[in-house]
Amino acid sequence: MDNKKVPLLEMKNVSKSFMANQVLQDINFKLNAGEVLGLVGENGAGKSTLMKILFGMGVIKDTGGYGGDVLINGQKVVFDSPFDALRAGIGMVHQEFSLIPGFTATENIVLNREPQKANVISQVFGERLDTLDRKKMNSIADSSIDKLGVHIDKDMVVNRMPVGHKQFTEIARELSKDNMKILILDEPTAVLTEKEAEALLASIRGMASRGIAVIFITHRLQEILAVCDKVLVMRDGIIVKETPAADTNVSEITKWMVGRSVESGVKAVKAESAASSGNVIMSIKRLWVDMPGETVRDVSLDVYDGEILGIGGLAGQGKLGIPNGVMGLYEAGGTVEFDGQKIDLNNPRKCLDSRLAFVSEDRRGVGLLLDESLEWNISFPAMQIQNKFLKNYLGGMIKWRDDKAIEEVTKKYIDSLQIRCMSSRQKARELSGGNQQKVCLAKAFALEPRFLFVSEPTRGIDVGAKSLVLDALKKFNRENHVTVVMISSELEELRFTCDRIAIVSGGKISGILPASASSEDFGHLMVSNVR
Repeated sequence: MDNKKVPLLEMKNVSKSFMANQVLQDINFKLNAGEVLGLVGENGAGKSTLMKILFGMGVIKDTGGYGGDVLINGQKVVFDSPFDALRAGIGMVHQEFSLIPGFTATENIVLNREPQKANVISQVFGERLDTLDRKKMNSIADSSIDKLGVHIDKDMVVNRMPVGHKQFTEIARELSKDNMKILILDEPTAVLTEKEAEALLASIRGMASRGIAVIFITHRLQEILAVCDKVLVMRDGIIVKETPAADTNVSEITKWMVGRSVESGVKAVKAESAASSGNVIMSIKRLWVDMPGETVRDVSLDVYDGEILGIGGLAGQGKLGIPNGVMGLYEAGGTVEFDGQKIDLNNPRKCLDSRLAFVSEDRRGVGLLLDESLEWNISFPAMQIQNKFLKNYLGGMIKWRDDKAIEEVTKKYIDSLQIRCMSSRQKARELSGGNQQKVCLAKAFALEPRFLFVSEPTRGIDVGAKSLVLDALKKFNRENHVTVVMISSELEELRFTCDRIAIVSGGKISGILPASASSEDFGHLMVSNVR
């Protein structure tokens, strides 16, 4: 056999089911050394599951394994853990950082592979008393940062770094491994500024020139075209298109991504939209937001009382920046009126006092008190802002928490959202990502707001639980007459849940359509202002 014709990576007839749910079916593709593959598709298309198989993630083995074969240099491999994948030369940079905050960039880059040197004591009592070889550690860090082609301070502690430098540190850690052959980058530019993203794309080209194959997962389709050799488009667990990047464009890729039939995802559309009432409850004018990785430059939008309005669009185009700006988490300008009254921007407490609530997409950084119980997570915001779940003593001079009321409201949402936990007193940190997301929803529901922003509500939630969460949002909207603005990367979820859907492109609202509009119409709006 001519080894030159053997691909570095080949996946043959790969399939995967979670219980009765088929999430991957007959996946076939090849990747050569030095090639950059752009892997695209809506959230839920199967990209992450496919990469978990390649990287040997434990969830695959724990749920019955997978069908088909993975071949490295023509040889079948079976990875029981990520350590097996790492030994085979496969690295992966995940969406969520896995850095130690109190360590420097250098210490994180060489973590668990720290070079050591002998000293007088270790020569007598054994190598366990060897000390770290700081000089060699710095040399490894310098080399990997040089390969990355982006300047970062190797001596800076992670918790003092800008978010972009954290992302670069993650990538540098993978590049520091001597046998690196394949690098998986999962949404690496989502937290980067435009300049940083350009630097990373140049770095990817540099990796490829040294023979490293890169699998680049992103929703920023212009980046795919700029850096990739070929594009693999997934939809509903299958590959719908494989094409050289030079032979396609953003519009075509978007159509392949969202091109399923209307009936496949839209199970119900409300018979009468709240928008028909014409009663505007929130009016946003000329909004701009300074949020890393997001472009919000001139958003004007009216939200009608009692509706569920969806906001969608490609990653980085501004959809996540809108609620973060309105709710005061990032610096913003423009004007926002709620129920006829002007809302001061850059003042989160004023928003909360006006009975606005926000479920952030950053559940670990913003949404949760990770080391506190579910009871405290769900009740504390309402206790702090609205004096709920408190008992009054001495005519209200002394207030003390009402443990029984806190326990009752927590158990109510554990049951209604089917939060899988040991008890209501379990720490939030100990829950899975999907169940943490449900706790964030419960916390917002407990505030009993008049208006709710909810950003990526099903992020990290398994397929079986997604409909439960979306149904809970619709029920909350309907039974409590709460206006909901739902931001999601998954168009089909927006179409299933919302009355109208606004698409953000290039930092502006490119159009608003009823949920029943065609996928192609939404796809066209998504790319209309992309820069």
